[in-house]
Amino acid sequence: MANLIRRNQGEGAPSTGLVWDPFRVMRDVLRWDPFRELEAAGGGEYGFFAPSFDVKETKEGYVFRADLPGVKEEDLEIALTGNHLTISGKREQEKQEQGDTYYASERSYGSFSRAFTLPDGTDGDNVKAELKNGVLQVVVPKKPEVQPRKIAIGKDEGTSKAKA
Repeated sequence: MANLIRRNQGEGAPSTGLVWDPFRVMRDVLRWDPFRELEAAGGGEYGFFAPSFDVKETKEGYVFRADLPGVKEEDLEIALTGNHLTISGKREQEKQEQGDTYYASERSYGSFSRAFTLPDGTDGDNVKAELKNGVLQVVVPKKPEVQPRKIAIGKDEGTSKAKA
């Protein structure tokens, strides 16, 4: 097996003692978070908090899920206006005690708001939302007339009686 990382300085190597490691470079690239720079630039009490959502369609309706650890139910607002579903909330930063030393602070805090446009045929009167174990689930059912239904194949008895 070939040694991809050269540890010894050879002929023509720079005198700094640093050797280019392609694996280290890839690890750094894959770990890079461009939004971390925005968080630092934002300043203030709140940083940048943008939870990711999963949205799926089932036979019965549409299911929205988001991981929201540390978000309290009273800090969430879910609104449906026409066919626009808006989910917003905030996660507050924990109090930092004076004298505590932080070696890393990577969790995000702040406010967020996401808006989704629902297709026609959704039943806005029966939307259900649940926050359980840090996971928000919002279910928007479809109206019965737009749900798929099975149609039986067979003779139409009504037309044969009309001809008689």
